[in-house]
Amino acid sequence: MSRTIAIAALGVVAVGLGVTAGVLLTGGDDEIRFAQCRESVVVGGADQLGGPFTLVSETGETVTEADVLDGPTLVYFGYTSCPDVCPIDLFRNGEVAHLLDEQGVAITPVFITIDPARDTPQQVAEYTDFMHPRMLGLTGSQEQIDIAARAYGVYAARVGEPDDPDYLMDHSSYSYLMSPEHGFLEFYSRQASVEQMVENITCYANAM
Repeated sequence: MSRTIAIAALGVVAVGLGVTAGVLLTGGDDEIRFAQCRESVVVGGADQLGGPFTLVSETGETVTEADVLDGPTLVYFGYTSCPDVCPIDLFRNGEVAHLLDEQGVAITPVFITIDPARDTPQQVAEYTDFMHPRMLGLTGSQEQIDIAARAYGVYAARVGEPDDPDYLMDHSSYSYLMSPEHGFLEFYSRQASVEQMVENITCYANAM
């Protein structure tokens, strides 16, 4: 993977933990508070990632970002039919949550599907329950998913024949550390290990 990743939906350039490291300070309170933890760069500022969304939870309830991001949260976009990338990444995120629990740091892993045509609330619930008992699965209409994906600079596109029921989705694969008080804090590439993520998230938790 390239060391510099362009997030096309936002028109920003970012470098994520697990690829290389850097710090962007713009003089805001959060940038100063979390300077010792920051391992990624978002050109234009960290407030370029995240934003309002309305989705459907795995229990069938309509939720907003305020309902979902009610504490430290690790957000991942993928789909339940993903053959390799998503289950590996989500299992890792679940392991991160387990280890943080042992340290007294509570974080909620969140899975947002990019394939709402197939990922019903029930399908998403079964998938997330396997990954971590506290992982929250979200789906919705295609329009709702598109809005959420754009807010996080997520790339997603269907590949294969239009009539193939077993189509795949091409998509970016980052995990986003979010906080209700501070918004976007950090994102982690696929190369980030469990140990790296636990250490980094603990740093943020101690700085809050």
